[in-house]
Amino acid sequence: MNNFDFEVLVVGSGAGGSMAAYELTKAGHKVLMLEAGRDYDPKTETPMFKRNGEAPLMGAGNSDKDFGFYDATVDGGWQVPNEPYTAADGSEFLWWRARMLGGRTNHWGRYSLRFSEHDFKGKSRDGLGADWPFDYDDIAPWYDKTEALVGVCGTNTGLDDMPPSSDGILQPPPKPRITELLIAAAAKKLGIPVAPMHRAVLTRPLDNRAACFYATPCGHGCSIGAAFQTTTSLIPMAKATGNLQVITDAMVKSVDTDENGKVTGVSYVDKKTSTVHQLQAKVVILAASACESARLLLNSKSARFPNGLANSSGQVGKNLMDSTGANIGAMVPALQGRPIYNEDGHTANHLFIPWWGHKAQERKELDFPRGYHFEIGGRFNEPSSGIAGNVQGYGADLKRQVKQNYGAYIGFALRGEMVPNEHCYMDIDPEVKDKWGIPVARFHWKWSEHELKQVEHGLKTAKAIFAQMGADVGELPTPEQAILKGGEIIHEVGTTRMGASPQDSVTNQWGQSWDCPNLFVMDGGVFASNPHKNCTLTIMTLAMRNSSWLSSQLKQGAI
Repeated sequence: MNNFDFEVLVVGSGAGGSMAAYELTKAGHKVLMLEAGRDYDPKTETPMFKRNGEAPLMGAGNSDKDFGFYDATVDGGWQVPNEPYTAADGSEFLWWRARMLGGRTNHWGRYSLRFSEHDFKGKSRDGLGADWPFDYDDIAPWYDKTEALVGVCGTNTGLDDMPPSSDGILQPPPKPRITELLIAAAAKKLGIPVAPMHRAVLTRPLDNRAACFYATPCGHGCSIGAAFQTTTSLIPMAKATGNLQVITDAMVKSVDTDENGKVTGVSYVDKKTSTVHQLQAKVVILAASACESARLLLNSKSARFPNGLANSSGQVGKNLMDSTGANIGAMVPALQGRPIYNEDGHTANHLFIPWWGHKAQERKELDFPRGYHFEIGGRFNEPSSGIAGNVQGYGADLKRQVKQNYGAYIGFALRGEMVPNEHCYMDIDPEVKDKWGIPVARFHWKWSEHELKQVEHGLKTAKAIFAQMGADVGELPTPEQAILKGGEIIHEVGTTRMGASPQDSVTNQWGQSWDCPNLFVMDGGVFASNPHKNCTLTIMTLAMRNSSWLSSQLKQGAI
């Protein structure tokens, strides 16, 4: 460290932070990365070849491992030791954090759908929320670059919700499963399209990463680099330039400024020793996750910034959004008792149901403003602690029922767009602090009628598709009963949103703070809206684009 004269300091090693570090180091800039979690090496630590039968409780989730015993997340989850958060009266919000090098890219579902022209200009269509300060055409070439670098499999579908990639960018998708083909046939009868899911899983080798050979769930981590995570790609690539150094167990507590309001660096706590250190840098990039970066800014108060750093607009912490979520499933009689074979594939759905209702919304035929999609599950997979179906009895008859039902249950997971509202935001708890004395985030949350009506429509649509397959889902729950909790989909964004004016946004289109020109945000906090698609591909694409712009500014001496 003493001999490393870094120019840019990046807080966070997940999707945005690692992409920023990769792009900047490749351009010749020296970068220091701070990660609040511990070091992690998936090549040596992953349990990807472990089976559920070898784990306690058959690998089921528990308070320490919410997504199963072998999930790649370490030292994190809905609750992190020594790092509480709170919710205001009448609110409930779940905040997932991964305290490890690579952050949540070690755990994520790897769905990699581009946002479309509809997604970037939602307010222009229906008057709600905010438009992004650029058009789809501005970011399309950067999606190409990101998909090629990351390695995304899929196809160009021609659907208006799935913008095409340039020729040769996408890797081939895996073949659909029988269950997915049955869903596609049923949905087609209702005029609903089904398409290959775009996913950041290699089906062909790329640089020193191997192609997926469909062995174990991607959520376990991937020692061969086929399932994208920054710990097997962007971080080692950036280190290979000689321009990146990483400090782990570094909990940043504030972004520091001088008397003129210029950012000078950060203060962080070494979690191993509880000592506080100050670092100086020409540029600071926050990519700690939407809510963590907003927490840092709100905690970085001074005489010049009494309401928190970069918060002259009052928008830091506001506009908090998550994806809507709801689950529905049923036993499909046509799938019962079929011959058993390996249907693993890349472990997630090979096909999915993209949003098909843009034109109907333009015609005012729907009573909710934004779209959703269905992720679908159903296959012969590794046995776990649960079984499908209402089985009864004992012995041989019980085994016969279980075998008959194996692979016959299909589940739909709705993922939809939320419109920001005044009731959903985060601020700083006035009393509670974490182990290191840093005030914690406090969440305020309430779904609006837009989301509830969207979920109601999704449940009815799913029931109709199941009926086409001869399956009965029974009486539908109310949308209030069905909708998952805020934060539960782990797509929280919007708390430092970008915009065209410093009056109503925190950063410009480059992620550059309006108030502090040498402070950037490159995580999901900058999202102006939260389309129904997984946000990670767009976080990386923006970080690549905006880091390229930052590099040009540094080389010109403009920053």
